[in-house]
Amino acid sequence: MELNTIILACYILICTITRSVAVDTIRMHQSFRDGDTITSAGGEFELGFFSPGSSTNRYLGIWYRKISRGTVVWVANRDVPLMNTSGLVQVNRKGITLQLVDNSTGVIWSSNTSVSMKNPVAQLLDTGNLVLREGHPDFNSVEDFKWQSFDHPGDNLLPGMKHGIDLVTGLNRIFSSWRSDVDPSVGSFSHGLDPNGFPQYFVSKDSLIWTRTGLWNGYKFGGLPNKNQNGIFKDVFVFNEKEIYYRFHLINTTSAIMRFILTPSGDSKLLVWNDQQQIWMVYLTMQDSDCDHYGLCGVYGICKINNTPRCECLRGFIPKFQEEWKAADWSGGCIRKTDLVCGNDEGFMKYSGVKLPDTRHSWYNMKMNLQECEISCRKNCSCTAYAIADVRRGGHGCILWFSDLIDIRDYTVEGEDIYVRMPSSELVKWKLEFILIASVLVVVLLGRIFLVACKKRKLQKEEKLKLNLESVALTKIENEDLELPLFDFQSIANATSDFSRDMILGEGGFGPVYKGILTDGQEIAVKRLSRNSSQGLDEFKNEVSCIAKLQHRNLVTLLGCCTEKGERILIYEYLANKSLDSFIFDSNVRNTMDWPRLYNIIIGIARGLLYLHQDSKLRIIHRDLKASNILLDHDMNPKISDFGMARSFGGNESEAKTLRVVGTYGYMSPEYAIDGQFSVKSDVYSFGVLLVEIASGMKNRLFNHPDHSFNLLGHAWISYKQGKLLELIDGVILEPNNHYEALRVIQIGLLCVQQDPKDRPVMSEVVLMLSSNMKLPHPKQPGFFMERDLFEADQFLSNQNLSTSNELTMTTLLPRP
Repeated sequence: MELNTIILACYILICTITRSVAVDTIRMHQSFRDGDTITSAGGEFELGFFSPGSSTNRYLGIWYRKISRGTVVWVANRDVPLMNTSGLVQVNRKGITLQLVDNSTGVIWSSNTSVSMKNPVAQLLDTGNLVLREGHPDFNSVEDFKWQSFDHPGDNLLPGMKHGIDLVTGLNRIFSSWRSDVDPSVGSFSHGLDPNGFPQYFVSKDSLIWTRTGLWNGYKFGGLPNKNQNGIFKDVFVFNEKEIYYRFHLINTTSAIMRFILTPSGDSKLLVWNDQQQIWMVYLTMQDSDCDHYGLCGVYGICKINNTPRCECLRGFIPKFQEEWKAADWSGGCIRKTDLVCGNDEGFMKYSGVKLPDTRHSWYNMKMNLQECEISCRKNCSCTAYAIADVRRGGHGCILWFSDLIDIRDYTVEGEDIYVRMPSSELVKWKLEFILIASVLVVVLLGRIFLVACKKRKLQKEEKLKLNLESVALTKIENEDLELPLFDFQSIANATSDFSRDMILGEGGFGPVYKGILTDGQEIAVKRLSRNSSQGLDEFKNEVSCIAKLQHRNLVTLLGCCTEKGERILIYEYLANKSLDSFIFDSNVRNTMDWPRLYNIIIGIARGLLYLHQDSKLRIIHRDLKASNILLDHDMNPKISDFGMARSFGGNESEAKTLRVVGTYGYMSPEYAIDGQFSVKSDVYSFGVLLVEIASGMKNRLFNHPDHSFNLLGHAWISYKQGKLLELIDGVILEPNNHYEALRVIQIGLLCVQQDPKDRPVMSEVVLMLSSNMKLPHPKQPGFFMERDLFEADQFLSNQNLSTSNELTMTTLLPRP
């Protein structure tokens, strides 16, 4: 009896071990039914049957197991759903295919593997790849895979997946969207590689091209921002005689979880998992404006996102259908002013900072240089343009176009150069126009200098000089083409009830802001600069010319301006909830704000600042980022405002120096307040201050503590080193389950306000920190760690057993708040 018990126990143990070892595989003699699942060895992914959303149909799919369990990344029978739970997965006896069988109808899906195997095994890997292979234990190579789900994608591109064509086998890995959120069948949108001409990726809607990714230029796809500077993931593009494909892989798999998805509406997005909020957040989108719609401006048209209207013809071209063009129907494109005549003297006009056009009717040679490329195009009368294919190491590789150029848009920062064939007459005409315009500008400039010099000699009183300069400057603004509507003064006066005090929304050093209602019912905010405003003409013009060209959901929209009668009036969209400081610094109002809403505001500000620093047409430094300059719309979405102090950079500029320091103490970085040195890192410092203020509900410079005389940043730094950050968080807005996220926000804030600008992260890194669960580095000492009494601060540090020699750096003494 005792022996039988031992034998039974051993049998049960062996069975248990066998089942646990095989949790990631399906073997030929095993059954796998609806209700069963297999899990990858590391527990990252799970394979089983599921019903999407409210649907009752059953599908065989793969989904994340450790995070976001409802996120399905691959579906086997997406077009042939099971109507019940009778599904059965098996490796067929011949070892040829992996099959999904319906008891009533037979095989409804198969891997269609053509290679026979002796010991076939289906295995789910930790990459999310379902593979069919020989069952020998020492396999470790992709060559062992006889079939894999990565070669038959759905709507997701996971790290390590190839997206492209195997030129040897003809396998084309095309992604296709779900039909809807509850229907995984093949939807209207597909994303695939077109190898005709120079390879490029298209998103198609049914049979029509929807959008097109820029060409691979050696290190990224043209036109898309370089998001890999943070070292989180790496792009790879393989282009040879055997295969053409793109893939990305995470450099550190523990730092972030990312995936591309093609949504049912046709958007291609790179998503990152936010572990605190338990949601997927958009890290990068391939379609960020209407300029990304394929061929929006027709042939030889160029789409400019910051222009109104969006489309214009390339130089030397005019709209083919003038009336349709005026009505914003640009599909007819543009035609040449002067036709090309083969054999006549012709040249090439250079366009810089563009997304290169559709290359399906192109030819390329990766061994040629730019000069050889031009010679080849010049010799062929059918060649319409040429460009360098690979921008690395000074540029190499040649692309020649042999058709009309279509789908061009401007990218000032991330764009490339193209040389378009033009008649010599047009080239000469353009050069003459350029010389003429330059000459006129020089004459106007010299004339203006002369007039100003004369006025300076004539004017005796400083106030009279100021009024004359204002008159000249305002007239100039009226005459300039700022692509911004000019409102007449009377319409603004009517909208604000003659600037009634009952309509005032707020007031600052610049003057009052009024609420107004236009005759069509649109609500507006009217900023009227007073005569003694702290913001002068330069700030007024700077804000008009700067913000008018910016478009982002987290930036306030400037609708127009008014300069009649010497006025300096700016007209903005009306934002119902006013500014952020009225919420976070008012104890009564703050009670209405929960942490998730504040966190969404933080994310929105970060994305707006990232756009200014990296994704806008020009790199823009705000220089006065603070809570009162963050406005909130009806849904509490944040919008950065007040660009009077902003500075724009072009090309490779990244920093500058000024003798006129502007901004707000408490938000200014040390290098800017002391030396006038400003860069994107100056705005990062201000953003860090804002993070600490939002999490604590206290102002940096008005902060006081009974035990020391540090500002809020100094107190946060001490609390961090002592492990007491939780005491800093405002308990009114914080539930216990949000502690970790709020502590993380303060740590990110401390990283942003580090003394040395080189130590501070850029905004792309900040956005990733806020939207992922990546490990945060330890911050160093903040700038302006001590603003107040040195003796009191030194005594406090001594009492807390902190080293003043290692931890305290005296930078400057600012005025007391």
